[in-house]
Formats: sequence, structure tokens, C-alpha cells
Amino acid sequence: MIRGIARWVAVGIVASLVTGCGGETGGSGTVNDGSGRGIAESKFGETSDDRDVTLWTLVNANGLRASLIDYGAILVSLETPDRDGNMADIVLGCRDVEGYAEESPYFGSTAGRYANRIALGKFSLDGEDYALAVNNGPNHLHGGVVGYSKVMWTGESFHSAGGVGVKFSYLSKDGEEGYPGNMTCAVTYTLTDDELRIEYEATTDKPTPVNLTNHSYFNLAGHDSGTIFDHELTLHADRYTPVDDTLIPTGELATVDGTAYDFRTPAAIGGRIDQVDGLYDINYVLNSGDGSLALAGRVTEPTTGRVMKVLTTQPGVQLYTGYWANVKEHGKGGSVYGASTGFCLETQHFPDSPNQPGFPSAILRPGEKFRETTVYRFSAE
Repeated sequence: MIRGIARWVAVGIVASLVTGCGGETGGSGTVNDGSGRGIAESKFGETSDDRDVTLWTLVNANGLRASLIDYGAILVSLETPDRDGNMADIVLGCRDVEGYAEESPYFGSTAGRYANRIALGKFSLDGEDYALAVNNGPNHLHGGVVGYSKVMWTGESFHSAGGVGVKFSYLSKDGEEGYPGNMTCAVTYTLTDDELRIEYEATTDKPTPVNLTNHSYFNLAGHDSGTIFDHELTLHADRYTPVDDTLIPTGELATVDGTAYDFRTPAAIGGRIDQVDGLYDINYVLNSGDGSLALAGRVTEPTTGRVMKVLTTQPGVQLYTGYWANVKEHGKGGSVYGASTGFCLETQHFPDSPNQPGFPSAILRPGEKFRETTVYRFSAE
């Protein structure tokens, strides 16, 4: 139960909503649906090719705020209350477009066409061999050199019975980063009264791999609060996918029992991190696994009482503890983000699924529709 939260009147907080996220102000103001929910729109900045980047800030009846930009369909900020009603931004991010383009380690971005890794940047499909961009050691990562995280999406805000949100759309053309098929995709963010819902959709005119996720780095004590080692994590996963030294799955679905990967009961993220060389970057096989929206995990932060639950229709979730984060110039509010200052729970299909016949299929074919949903639900205790 969230306590001590005032009901915000959206029209009265436009300036704080917009300026709190970095970027430029001077937008169209809020559209308020009379329930305490609202949407503010402003200019965040410009891309290197002089395209305007728009910032949408969503507010709900309980004071939660989410800010999004059409560059990379990125979640820029997410403000939630602690046990005393104090608000803080709990996602790491950049203060300007340049930071997201040049320094960001995928902060808040939509990763695709295939999130996570594909071994050696190669796969075969229906007798055809495909070569993708290699951008992570010997492998392909998060869609390639540009991917979906550094392109402009088309955004449209909306009010619905369930909340307020923005729908982002993008056409990924045949051959982009080496992928086959023209793939039309949409990512819809909806802020309800206690959660941020992300819905993914895609269609294609040729068979293609697809794996879409959000790559937010969370710190429930506040984005600039240091390491996340004391956060307590629970994951509803009995198995994980072991990897080789380039983080490609071996194909095994191994039990977490007796390993440092066992979070079936609440445990501090940093409690056994020395057993994994200071870094979690591993895919979990969720127990749900039937495509229904189910609880994947829960994270609590002891000093603030913030709680985040993650629900998803996806078969897996990647736990990443941000070891390679190194943002010195463009952090929000002048923040410097180093190793392990944020954690990711990237709901997904398994890494390298196009080359792993034993994994759930990640192939989308003409006439089919890719649909997945992830929900981040917030409270305090």
C-alpha cells in the first residue's frame, strides 16, 4: 500500500514534469482527463541530423510520473513514492539526446530487432543464411550497431479508461542490420494508477527473428543513489541458461539450485556477487512459460521501502547488474553512473534462440502477429 501520496492536478505541475527530465522545455502543456491523470509534451532536443526529439511526460492520479522520448522509444525517467510518500526518479538516464546517442549503455531503450545476443552474428532460416552486424566481441547484440535504440520512432499520446500513454511505431526495413523482411513494430507505454505497462506488437512480410525488450536500469533508492547491491530480489525461475565466455548460451537449461543464480527466495543482489565475478548478466527461464501474464520477479529496496514487481508474457528475463555502465558526461542532473549503479530485468525470448532449436521459437512469419506484454508494478512498504 502506497502511503502519504497527494493527488496531483496535472495542469499545475507541467513545469516540474518537463524540466525534471532534462532536455528543452516549452511544449504544448498537459491534456488532463479530469481524473488527475495528464500528459505533457515538450521538445527534448535534436538529433545529429537536426530532427526534433519529443518528450512526453505522463502523470497518474497517485503522483507516479513517466517520461518518454521518440528517439529509441526510450523511458527517460520514472518517479515513484517511497514509504513516506517522497518521490524519486528510479531509472538511470541521460540529460540530453547526445548522451543517449553516444554514451548511454541502452538506458531505458527499446532493444531490437533482436534484443540480447546472436552468436557470431549469424543464423539460418528456411535454408537461407543471414549475416548480422557484429558489435559485441564476436557476437551481435541488441539489434546491431544502431538497432532500435538509436532510431526515431513515431509517437502518439493517448488517454484510455486504464490510464495515459504513448504509442511508438517504427518500420524496420528489409536488410536493416542484416535482418530479413520489412517489420512494422509498435511499443505502447501506458501509465495506470500503480504500474507502467509496456505492450509490444510486430508484423513482417518475410520470416524473421524478433525479440523486443525494454532496457531500463533501475535503482529503487533513486537513480543517483550508488550501487544496487542491497536491493533484495526474488525471481520465479527454477532454471537458467548457462553461457560460454562470450555470453552465448550453451543450450542447457540448468537448475539454479545450489548456485549464485538462485533467487527463488528473497536475497540481496550483492550477497553472492563475488561468486559470479562481480557481474550478473544471465537469462532466467521463467516458471510461467505459457504466454500468460505472470509474475516474474519482485525487487525491494530496504531504506526507502520501494517495491517493484515485474510481470510478463515472455518466457525469459535477463538479470544484468550494470557492470559495464560508465556514464560520466551526460547523466541526468550531472549524475555519474558507474558499475552496478542500476540493475536490469529485461523480459525477453532467450539469447541466441535463432541458433538454439531447444529454445522457444523467436521466429515471426507473414500473417502472424508478435505480441508480448511486460508490466512494472510499484508500491511501498
